[in-house]
Amino acid sequence: MSNTPHTLGEEFPGKLDAIHALKARDTGFARILEEYDDVNEQIHKAETHIEPVSQEHEATLRKRRLMLKDAIAGAVTAG
Repeated sequence: MSNTPHTLGEEFPGKLDAIHALKARDTGFARILEEYDDVNEQIHKAETHIEPVSQEHEATLRKRRLMLKDAIAGAVTAG
């Protein structure tokens, strides 16, 4: 979704080529990216009340997104 905030392009400006290269050669990293997109979309749907969830569940999703973002950043930095 192009209107969903916190896309990888927004979170990692200038790093999309490196992300795509890592995705192509590392299936584990590719799964992390898929999970990030999935969790991010769930958060967006909760925030926009398309699929409301409890505050606790939304907080859990936000924490998961942050952990995934840290994993992505670490992998990109490690190259």
